[in-house]
Amino acid sequence: MRIPFGFFLFWISGFWLTNHSAALAQQQCAERLTFTPVSQPNQIEWSKFPEFSLPFPIVYGGPRFADTQASPLKHGFSQLVDIKDSEYGTLVQPAQRAVVYYGIATGLNQPWETIESPWANDLTAYRAKWDNFLSGIAGGQKNASGLYKLPIGRLALDYERILETDSRILTIKRDSRVPDIYRNLSDADFVAAYKKAMRNLYAEGIRYIRQHADLTGISVTSYADTPVLNNYLNVPTYSWTDWTTSLSRTNYLVQDSTGRGIGGPYYEQLDALSPSAYYYYDYPNPLAKDYLAYLLFQVEVNRAWSSKPVIPWVWLRYHDSSSSFPNFIQPFMAEAMAIFPFFSGAAGLWLWDNPTLAPARTDIYAAYEHFTHGLYRLSRFADMFQGSYERVIETPARDLMDKQLPVWRGVVKENKILVAAQNPYADETQKTSLTVRYKSWQQTIELTGREVYLCRFDMGMVTAIEPAFADLMVYPNPAQTTLTVTFGHLPAPITELDLINLTGQSVVRRQVNSVKEVLNVANLPTGQYILRIKNGTGIQTKKVVIH
Repeated sequence: MRIPFGFFLFWISGFWLTNHSAALAQQQCAERLTFTPVSQPNQIEWSKFPEFSLPFPIVYGGPRFADTQASPLKHGFSQLVDIKDSEYGTLVQPAQRAVVYYGIATGLNQPWETIESPWANDLTAYRAKWDNFLSGIAGGQKNASGLYKLPIGRLALDYERILETDSRILTIKRDSRVPDIYRNLSDADFVAAYKKAMRNLYAEGIRYIRQHADLTGISVTSYADTPVLNNYLNVPTYSWTDWTTSLSRTNYLVQDSTGRGIGGPYYEQLDALSPSAYYYYDYPNPLAKDYLAYLLFQVEVNRAWSSKPVIPWVWLRYHDSSSSFPNFIQPFMAEAMAIFPFFSGAAGLWLWDNPTLAPARTDIYAAYEHFTHGLYRLSRFADMFQGSYERVIETPARDLMDKQLPVWRGVVKENKILVAAQNPYADETQKTSLTVRYKSWQQTIELTGREVYLCRFDMGMVTAIEPAFADLMVYPNPAQTTLTVTFGHLPAPITELDLINLTGQSVVRRQVNSVKEVLNVANLPTGQYILRIKNGTGIQTKKVVIH
């Protein structure tokens, strides 16, 4: 049986209640559709879901099979990678097309491809290759300024030709394909030279695209080239403070030339960041239980380092280095993956699948329907993510993984809070009581097994000592040269930033004029300071360390 579209059910104290009764309890939960997951191979039955939309960019990079009606665009997705000829220009507009350029660093048998070296590459050949790619996407069409006209809304570059660690970089020092001028350097100088050259080589590719194509209205990103990279297992190795303040935890590819912060020639040209959030372990492997905290960590830690939008790439199969590949992830994992990232601050999602797998395999694609079901449930509360709202992240995802705690996140708008919760560490029938809170309001909810809980509460009048500025972030902390303060949206009342030393003296003061304010602290003495954020509604403070 399918629950009729628009009919809401509410879960209170173990019973399904009607709208009237639920209103009395001030709790409204996302409806669940009763549907039978697809059981025939190589099919996705879009018609079993009502049409709906979401206020986020969500790219559909999965298989299309027999669908010729752009069905994902009617079910939460905003852009398609694979578009049928009959759809383009009618059901699908240019802005709804997303493109992945897999060959930006490969296909020419150059040192960049063969040994991941930034030296002795034929850049003329690469530029010709990049130009050919742009011409193909544009159909050879250029605008009046001679720039290729790309009929797309999103472009992702897939480089993946870099040696990530110092030890791996040194493995090519004795390779004859590396010019002698670099091989004769000390190990430390060789590593430094490699990192600088690789940053510039990566930048050359994206710079060429920007110089030769009209990218007006097009978001450009690159797969997995984000401030923080990790291998799933090392998340609890370092504290949350260390992950978010120690530059040694970050990817040198997106560090600035001074080595003191995130930036540089490649990073500055990216419109968004796309961390890879693929999973490696299937239940009952104990490591599988960390999947949700791992996903949210990717969002939260990269948002801590950068104000650029974070749009994770997610995959409904296990990683191809996993013993579980190419199996699909569990249904509750697929549903949670569609909901939780937005509570941690993701600006969108890119649902990817290996384009070479679908034609070669015969699989049951029920995971896609569970993911879509998650998007549908979230769409019931789309209004909570529009306009002015605040995210509630009581415990960083890193700490949830370390302590194996149930996951919950909230979104507050006016006097309502939307709560998403799941206990990935529970057995299938285990009951988990979980207290969720915001300022002076709190509520104890009960989870069953690994269910994905999604409910909105009316909190009434909520009081607190300090005002909450939407998505306020202060970083890096400790700071050396600059301190960045970002807001989810520009505060409506006139707001002032005031950095105060421990003697009470104001050392830096600025009025907030944008969602991102950068304070120069390079000349301040090392030590502790208080950052005061003040407007007509009250004062909020943050402790800051400068060293």
